[in-house]
Amino acid sequence: MPARPRREEPEVPEGWEWDGSLFEGSAPYYERGRLPYAAGLPEALRHALLLDGSGRLLDVGCGPGTVILPLAPMFSEAVGIDPDEGMLAEARRRGEGAGVGNVRWVRARAEELPAGLGAFRVAVFAQSFHWMDQERVADTVHRMLTPGGVFVHISDVKEPLPSAGLPYPVPPTSGIRGLVRRYLGSVRRAGLGVLVRGTPGGEAVVLARAGFAGPERLRVPADTVLERTVDDVVAWVYSRSDSAPHLFGPRLAEFDSDLRRLLQEASDGGRFSERVPDTEVFVWRRSATAD
Repeated sequence: MPARPRREEPEVPEGWEWDGSLFEGSAPYYERGRLPYAAGLPEALRHALLLDGSGRLLDVGCGPGTVILPLAPMFSEAVGIDPDEGMLAEARRRGEGAGVGNVRWVRARAEELPAGLGAFRVAVFAQSFHWMDQERVADTVHRMLTPGGVFVHISDVKEPLPSAGLPYPVPPTSGIRGLVRRYLGSVRRAGLGVLVRGTPGGEAVVLARAGFAGPERLRVPADTVLERTVDDVVAWVYSRSDSAPHLFGPRLAEFDSDLRRLLQEASDGGRFSERVPDTEVFVWRRSATAD
């Protein structure tokens, strides 16, 4: 069987403006729907960044706490910021359930930093930097980091994943995309706006211009195959900005029924297999002598 493409969030166009409905209603689906980062990510960061329980961590666009919760015990304090109250509510719930008590949750956009939050040893962006005014945020975060502090960008490795040898079919992503287009139109949605053009490249240029040196690249292997149910794949659909539940309006129940029918027809028994992609980390360091 051919390799399948990685599923990812749409790119953000130049001139697109954020609004509060971007992930409206998606928070309850996020942790179940999204594939996890490689299990070895926290330990890889501990080793690469020499984390010893000191210093402060800032997670910008923390979502439901996916990255900050396993990293928080490696710091004296952690702060997670996100503009979506639903995401923060999920993060608080998960943090309490995990017994992580050194995290402060702040509802704010990245563009509102520094927001009186103080200085940090590490700032983490887990697939969130593309939603922001990158130059503004990079400049601000650079000033918020202590000398020698680091800007850490985390994402899935964007490579095709082989589907041969899996016990169940992979989710029918092209069919799902077609169904979403039937309901929402051919132009991909993003909150109240649309995604028409891909974002220009140049994150590396932005970070270098802000005064960061690097990057150092880490690749954390996953080597994991997950069994996924119809409910898991449905959760993935609703976790995305371009198919968030609110976009379907009064037709949500109708869409949900058609989506579940599509998935049941794609796999006898409603079981799917997914390979977890490796995790890619780029570490940008603030000069120890920077002002």
